[in-house]
Amino acid sequence: MTSSAPTTTPALLDQPHEIVERDGVRFTLLGTAHISKASVEVVEAEVASGAYDTIAIELDSNRLRALTEPDMLHKLDLFQIIREGKTGLVAANLALAAYQRRLAEQLGVEPGAELKAAALGAKKLDLGLVVIDRDVGTTLRRAWGKLGFWGRSKLMTGLAGSLFVNDQVEEGEIEKLKEGDMLESSFGEFAAQTPQLFEAVIAERDRYMAAKLRALIGNGSAREVLAVVGAGHLKGLAEHLRSDQEPTEAMLAELDTLPKKSRVPWFTLAITALFASAIAWGFWHGGAELGVGLLMQWLLATSLLAGLGCLLAGGHPLSILTAMIMAPLKPFHPGVPAGTFSAFVEAWLRRPTYADFLAVRDDASHFTGWWRNRVTRTLLNFLLTNIGTMIGVWIAGAAIIGKLI
Repeated sequence: MTSSAPTTTPALLDQPHEIVERDGVRFTLLGTAHISKASVEVVEAEVASGAYDTIAIELDSNRLRALTEPDMLHKLDLFQIIREGKTGLVAANLALAAYQRRLAEQLGVEPGAELKAAALGAKKLDLGLVVIDRDVGTTLRRAWGKLGFWGRSKLMTGLAGSLFVNDQVEEGEIEKLKEGDMLESSFGEFAAQTPQLFEAVIAERDRYMAAKLRALIGNGSAREVLAVVGAGHLKGLAEHLRSDQEPTEAMLAELDTLPKKSRVPWFTLAITALFASAIAWGFWHGGAELGVGLLMQWLLATSLLAGLGCLLAGGHPLSILTAMIMAPLKPFHPGVPAGTFSAFVEAWLRRPTYADFLAVRDDASHFTGWWRNRVTRTLLNFLLTNIGTMIGVWIAGAAIIGKLI
């Protein structure tokens, strides 16, 4: 840790911090714990000290709004979310929010309260306010793109745990939060054990935030910058802020780039072709009886398990029927999950009310709330229908191959 006595405020003396001077701008990086009342007090004291003209915080614009505008979720357009294929991403964000809400209930401190205090303090004193973190959706998508099949399965399991489990947060996770990174702790030990996830969730964001801070150089208004970040980012952020030379626009564009989606879902098409060939082979070599039997295996397994998933989500009878009809037709809409159709019907028949949107944050933090709230129940419909369809595909495939062998 480095410091400079003449200009270091008393509140910083016993706090983790780094001071970096670059091209005429002095950056004071304050490392905080996202669940610490002491961190909130230090941040409030620093912002009010008069030593800074600009406050930078480890948030993106959407998370800043979520912290400072509690009612913003009522502006969600659920139909647009479904149409644009963002249902899973919204569910993942709500799962993370549920984890954070349980922390708040257990510890009596709202996670990220120090970041909120920095933002409100800057606004009150008319200081420059800059959000320097990458959009959490981009981080999740880049992490997803770096993981293989098993890695993605573990990630989904971790998010599902955040979504459905309402137990006390373990001591180990609390200790990790004292180092100050909400996203890393949300994925538990998986982040530490998976280099690809650590790269997207931690290392890339260090580079991203350093680039956002470097972008302040030369704007004329920033001379003394207080950057409030999780203590876990302090060392990496300081190193990049001192040494990185790549133009900031190019670096930010690189780190904001989303993994390219394959226009042709080759894996799905290959599985579909395999099953279709197996059924055709059954008709050709075993006659109508074998062929029809194999076809029925496919129809029943995919239809019934998709319907069961929708039923477990509390779906409307017509939503369940839609899931059962669309799941066996998966080969004919490879780019659109069966859950998309059932979720759209669910949202149409049981339109979420204004009160549902306002209650999303609270309901998502409790197990039963996901079924009580029409917004979260629609998301559940999407997720569980797709899980049921996927299980049905593999069961049907195993049964068909077993009969042919």
